[in-house]
Amino acid sequence: MNADIKIIKTPQGHMALCQDTPNDIVPTWFSVDFWRAKNAVVGSSKGRYTTWFVALEHNHWVLRHYWRGGLMAKFSKDAYVYTGLENTRAMAELRLLDILYREDFTVPKPIAANIVRTGLFYRADIIIERVEGAEDLVAKLSKGMMSTEQWQALGVTIAQFHQRGVYHADLNAKNILFQPMQTDPIAPERFYLIDFDRGELKTPSLQWQKLNLDRLLRSFNKEQGKLPNLAFTANNWASLIEGYQTAMLSM
Repeated sequence: MNADIKIIKTPQGHMALCQDTPNDIVPTWFSVDFWRAKNAVVGSSKGRYTTWFVALEHNHWVLRHYWRGGLMAKFSKDAYVYTGLENTRAMAELRLLDILYREDFTVPKPIAANIVRTGLFYRADIIIERVEGAEDLVAKLSKGMMSTEQWQALGVTIAQFHQRGVYHADLNAKNILFQPMQTDPIAPERFYLIDFDRGELKTPSLQWQKLNLDRLLRSFNKEQGKLPNLAFTANNWASLIEGYQTAMLSM
């Protein structure tokens, strides 16, 4: 575990705090009810489950609970077998985000995670910083096209992650954010990858990298099936791949 991630034992389990996390954080911060009581819930994102946007003074954060998917969800929606703190999904994601954020990759700044144990099982939540002014690609493409240069830039971004050996377990159009140019003239528009649950650092390999890209393409096609006006074409994908391949060859 990174030395800069601080572990605090709680009556129910553990909290893991990244650098710059407020010192007064307590486990109740990981409950949306805590933020509702403070009228601090400022939005949400609804997918299979709801992710909450909360605000604390100048901080704008994302609160996400870990939910099961697939067949296991029929047995338990959010309980996982506990085999050690380092093996929990929340710790793994926080640790990966902390590494990537410190290396200046375009990922949200990690804040903290909370792991609650109940017998042989645990439940978990994570808090990350909200990416200012950003929207996911489904939202962006539902309103209009991206330029060829933007698609190429997205390909370059993905290539940078792949070259580092970053495996994103669920690379899809909703897990990519587009942040337009900020008011600061030196802050260019950028693409962010989010939701690194089950992500990991691996030895770079054409096999898993191709599977990652194939998953992303299926995602665009699936979203277009639900939103026929989604601004996505075969030429757009070709531009993404062009940017990706050019970047991979130059690294």
